[in-house]
This record gives sequence, structure tokens and C-alpha cells, in this order.
Amino acid sequence: QVQLVESGGGLVQSGGSLRLSCAASGMIFRFYGMAWYRQAPGKQREMVGGIVGDAITNYSDAVKGRFTISRDNAKNSVLLQMNGLKPEDTAVYYCHVPGYKGNDYWGQGIQVTVSS
Repeated sequence: QVQLVESGGGLVQSGGSLRLSCAASGMIFRFYGMAWYRQAPGKQREMVGGIVGDAITNYSDAVKGRFTISRDNAKNSVLLQMNGLKPEDTAVYYCHVPGYKGNDYWGQGIQVTVSS
């Protein structure tokens, strides 16, 4: 059974940095694309960015230039480095595997709060 577990969230001041990690188990990790989503209070869940293969990445316009996604296949993990954080980045962040053997999988989510 696929499990995704996020870690690294918390409270940070505006302009600060955080690094989220998503540890995957129960899947052949290195051959599948991974993505990060977020959901702010009262808003729909939105895609932050994703990674395909070892290093092909894409990002939403809201985070481009500030966030970086990478993966560590040896540790079955995908990372989200967030720099220059803004209060509007406050949300619950989710790790996502789309279409693994016909199913989508989500982590439980982790809170990121950016104070002004």
C-alpha cells in the first residue's frame, strides 16, 4: 500500500525558508512523477509544482523562482525547498502521486504558516 508522509512544516516569518520532505513507501518511487499541492483556508487545493524523472520540474506562477522541488531516489523522498516565504504561502501542503497503477495517492498534509 502506498503511503506518503510529509514533514518539515511549521511557523516562519515572512522572508524565511522552510524545507518540506515527503517520504514514500509501498511504491516503485523513482519511475513516477511526484507533485506538491497546497490548500489555504477557504480556498481550493492548488498545485505548487511537480517533478518528473530525476529533474524535470514545473511550478505555479505563484511560487516560481522561490520554491524548488527535488527528489532523493535513494531515500524515496521528494523535497520542497521554500525560500522567500510570504504570508499568502500559508496553507496545508500535500504530497501527491498521480496515477500510480491507476490510483492517485495523497499525504496527510502538513501546515505551513508564514507570519507577517
